[in-house]
Amino acid sequence: MGSAGCAGCAAGQIGQTGAGEVAVSSGNRNFVGKQGKGDIYLASPSTVAASLVAGYITTSDKIPETPVSVKHQEISHKILAVKKKAKISRLTHAEGRAWVIKKDNIDTDMIFHNRYLAITDINEMGQYTFDNLEGYKNFAKKAKPGDIVIVGKNFGCGSSRQQAVDCFKSLGISVIIAESFGSIYERNAINSAMPILISEQITDKINDNDEIFVDFTIGEIKDKNKDRIYFAKPFSRSQLEIYKRGGLLN
Repeated sequence: MGSAGCAGCAAGQIGQTGAGEVAVSSGNRNFVGKQGKGDIYLASPSTVAASLVAGYITTSDKIPETPVSVKHQEISHKILAVKKKAKISRLTHAEGRAWVIKKDNIDTDMIFHNRYLAITDINEMGQYTFDNLEGYKNFAKKAKPGDIVIVGKNFGCGSSRQQAVDCFKSLGISVIIAESFGSIYERNAINSAMPILISEQITDKINDNDEIFVDFTIGEIKDKNKDRIYFAKPFSRSQLEIYKRGGLLN
C-alpha cells in the first residue's frame, strides 16, 4: 500500500493500486475527484475506520493485529509557488481573452481541490486553479492576468471554501461570467470583491479566446471578434459598493 490520509468526516485515503489512489468514505460525495484522483468506495463509518487502520478495505471484525505500513504523501506548496501578486482592479469594466468552459455544475473541488486547503497565502493559490477539472488542469499555467472566465450553470456549487474564489484573484482573472452560480459561491465572490456576472446561455454566444469587453455597471458584454453585444445582469448597488471598497470588511 502507498500513501494514507486521515479519517476526518469518516473518510480516508487508504493506499494506492496500479491504477492510482484508493479512498473509502461514509459520505455520499463519493464522486470522481472528490477525495483524490483514484477510486472512491462508499462504506459505513466503522468500515472506513477499520480500513484506515488496516491500510486496505476491510470490516471492523477483520482488522489485522499488525496494520499494513503506509506512508504519508508530503506536498510542498513553496516549490511551485506562483510569483504573481494578487491585484484587483477597481475599474468598473474589464477587457481580456475569454476562457469559455461549456460545463455545468463545476464544483469547488474541481476549482480548488481539498488537498490544497492548507494553503492560506492567496499568492500561492492560483497555481492550483482548475487542477481537478478534466481538460483544464493546465489552466493556471496558461491563464494571464486580465483573462475572463465564462462558464455554465451552477458554477461553484459544493462546499463554501474561500480558496475557490481567491485562486482566480491570485491569477488576476478580471471577471467570471456564469449562466448561474452556486449561492454560497456567489456570496463569497461578492463579499471578497471578485467581479462576477450572470448571463444566460453566454457559453453558446462567445467563442474560446475571443477578446471581450465587459462593463460591470450596465452588464454589457462586447465580443470584439464577432462585433456583437450581449448582456448580463449588472452589478447591484450593494455589489458595486463592496467591489469598490475592495471587500465587505474593508
